[in-house]
Amino acid sequence: FNLITLVTASEQRQPSHLDPEKRRLLELCSGGYLSVAEIAGHMGLPIGIVKVLLSDLSTDGYLVTRAPAPPAQLVDVSLLQEVLDGLQARFG
Repeated sequence: FNLITLVTASEQRQPSHLDPEKRRLLELCSGGYLSVAEIAGHMGLPIGIVKVLLSDLSTDGYLVTRAPAPPAQLVDVSLLQEVLDGLQARFG
């Protein structure tokens, strides 16, 4: 796990025997994808501890991870200028 790895809870049912921290982490991740850094911030725990918890839960199949979205490609400035000119011509 790195700081920008995205994590969400899997469809697998949560067992009742989880530690409180792991249960809280799964509840946090059940709302959609969060980065590892966001999870650590919400939980108020050091990043190293969060990574260990995430690793345990992922190994047991309770979490799904994915790589972060790739950085956006630079847009051609001339294309943006044409769009702006068109909007100004149409709407003033």
